[in-house]
Amino acid sequence: MRHNKKRGMKLGTDASHTKAMKKSLIVSLLANDRIKTLEPRAKAIRGDVDRVITWAKKGDLHSRRLAIAKVGDKEVVREVFDKAAQGMWADRNGGYTRILKLGPRKGDNAEVVIIELVTEPVAPKAAKTSVKKVEKVAEKVEKTEEAEKVEEAPAEEATEAKAEETDAE
Repeated sequence: MRHNKKRGMKLGTDASHTKAMKKSLIVSLLANDRIKTLEPRAKAIRGDVDRVITWAKKGDLHSRRLAIAKVGDKEVVREVFDKAAQGMWADRNGGYTRILKLGPRKGDNAEVVIIELVTEPVAPKAAKTSVKKVEKVAEKVEKTEEAEKVEEAPAEEATEAKAEETDAE
């Protein structure tokens, strides 16, 4: 049962420290575009960073105030809103962050990662075509071409025969 369970990751600390740590990580990530941290912390702030960027893409006053409440730094929020207004994430509908694993930390074997903002444009996915489908289509085209040649040949012979008959008369 889920009686009295809070949502989100606790990250091994009490609620106020977790909230402060997440705010600090979000500010660092938005200010520097890339930070090195532990994997659970990166996964914990990923949704909050995406939410702030979505608000920045909206660009209205209410969204700006929500972002300032979430981040806590007006200058960083202004920079993010300026980047969004310039179209940095205009073609992207989510997934504004990327997590790259670096491996375990030497002292306590904790998984260290780099979390960064994605800046490159979205590449459209290519249509999936298997080799078998392409071969089947090629076979169908060849069969139709052969059928057309077979149909044309008797028609040409018939016209040639009629032409010879008229010449003979």
